[in-house]
Amino acid sequence: MSKKVADQIVEILAANGIKRIYAVTGDSLNELNDAVRRSGKIKWIHVRHEEAGAYAAAAEAELSGLACCAGSSGPGHVHLINGLYDAHRSGLPVIAIASTIATHEFGADYFQSTNTLKLFADCSCYNEVATTALQVPRMLQSAIQHAIHSKGVAVVGLPGDVAAFQAEESPVALQNYRSQSIMRPSDDELNRMAQLLNQNAKVSIYCGIGAKEAHDEIIALAALLKAPIGYSFRGKMAIQYNNPYEVGMTGLLGLPSAYHSMHESDVVLLLGTDFPYTPFMPTKNKIIQVDEKAERLGRRAKLELGLCGKIEDTVTALLPLIKNKKDDSFLKAQLSLYEKVKNHLQTYVNDTGGEDKISPEFVASAINDLAAEDAIFTVDTGMCCVWGARYIQSTGKRIMLGSFNHGSMANAMPMAIGACLNNPERQVVALCGDGGLSMLLGDLATIKQYQLPIKLVVFNNRALGMVKLEMEVQGLPDNETDMVNPEFALIAEAMGFKGITVHSPADVRGALRDAFNENGPVLVNIMTNPDSLAMPPKVEWQQVKGYALSMSKLILGGRMEEVLDTVKANYKHLSELT
Repeated sequence: MSKKVADQIVEILAANGIKRIYAVTGDSLNELNDAVRRSGKIKWIHVRHEEAGAYAAAAEAELSGLACCAGSSGPGHVHLINGLYDAHRSGLPVIAIASTIATHEFGADYFQSTNTLKLFADCSCYNEVATTALQVPRMLQSAIQHAIHSKGVAVVGLPGDVAAFQAEESPVALQNYRSQSIMRPSDDELNRMAQLLNQNAKVSIYCGIGAKEAHDEIIALAALLKAPIGYSFRGKMAIQYNNPYEVGMTGLLGLPSAYHSMHESDVVLLLGTDFPYTPFMPTKNKIIQVDEKAERLGRRAKLELGLCGKIEDTVTALLPLIKNKKDDSFLKAQLSLYEKVKNHLQTYVNDTGGEDKISPEFVASAINDLAAEDAIFTVDTGMCCVWGARYIQSTGKRIMLGSFNHGSMANAMPMAIGACLNNPERQVVALCGDGGLSMLLGDLATIKQYQLPIKLVVFNNRALGMVKLEMEVQGLPDNETDMVNPEFALIAEAMGFKGITVHSPADVRGALRDAFNENGPVLVNIMTNPDSLAMPPKVEWQQVKGYALSMSKLILGGRMEEVLDTVKANYKHLSELT
């Protein structure tokens, strides 16, 4: 049998380390599916929704360096979009195969026709459609190169008839080059940066995911500068561990200590972070930003110096130019504040809550204590991100995945699928919101079908908790944020794996311990306090007024009992507002 284009695609993908294609098969994808079956080198992962497949591929790409998903013509393409947006905004190398209607039907408004060039234009770094057999290998090779080196999503449009064509050998190179170049600022720029850092007494360092390979170098830099180190959510797992200078996160989910350190500094050094929350960025300090992508420099704050380079290469070259400062009073003051903040956070853990109102902080802390040293965590956007950010601690081996740039709901469970398939030997724990899990509930069946030992912990607060808080601080009484949920544990059991529901704080640790010891998948449905709040590191007076106004509106609307429950449950949190 002669080789088809679909067979050629599978060969190229396998040669580049692709082990799985996440997809829902159907008509225009059937040739590719059959080629995967016959090859045996790649596994077709039958997800229940293409969005889940794109999220799973995004997680695998972050862990392995390259991953693949696919969608069939029309609705399959559209379903991929949200997960691909997430991957692209996070800088993850994902190959998306968008199989289309047959070429002879192009331009005729045929059944399930979509314009893939327009559809994927805003969430890809490469986006082309092949119409001949000769184009396919060249396009796929180029797509892989773009995905790896531009760090984003590359889309290859594959008409169903082209997939069945006889393959043609490409006249150009098909191997892909993963060159690791040294990239740092010029000597003159490094000297200017060193001069600024050496001449100013109070320096703080803030790290993002771009600094993940430079942990030891950044610690050495902080030791010389006597500088506290803060980090973004994505940077936490790579920067927090074995770090005597860390002062936590800032931003919407962050802590007052990191916020204070940055604002009290003479110079703030931003390393590998595209920190988006400008209200948390200091405005009176000198700011130095170093980033691998020069287009990011200065787009979040006014800079004293903006430099392009990889963080590991840049800091390595910078270290010999830095003087060892003697005065560590600024550092000691920031570390002292951080200790107070950590003690304050512990009060929410110690107050475990009550029946069906279990403290989510207590749950997250218990997960942190009981999970493996090298566990992979995934977190849903919303309150789960808050609890993960504040209570899951880095060990140097743990990884945390989430929709940190796109901020989409429903990502934790499908990302756990990709993480588990890529790392079957490691514990994978998904921190799911009840709202997020409800969105893609069907892919619990995928977990069962492939017997993935994922531990799903549902923070079931019966509400869209973050949205509820957003409305309240805007002075709006929350409306239609409550959720009437199914019994998630029973749904897990109906899917074919173990489900546990926890109503009492006394049962939390035992349920988690049982789940983590189980060989197969487990869903732990924990009834958390719907009134738990998550305060940002700096609370604006407008938010205080808004919260008071929303409570007043609830009272006038006859919801006094609800207000009293909220205040009673959150008296410690509310004290932060005043």
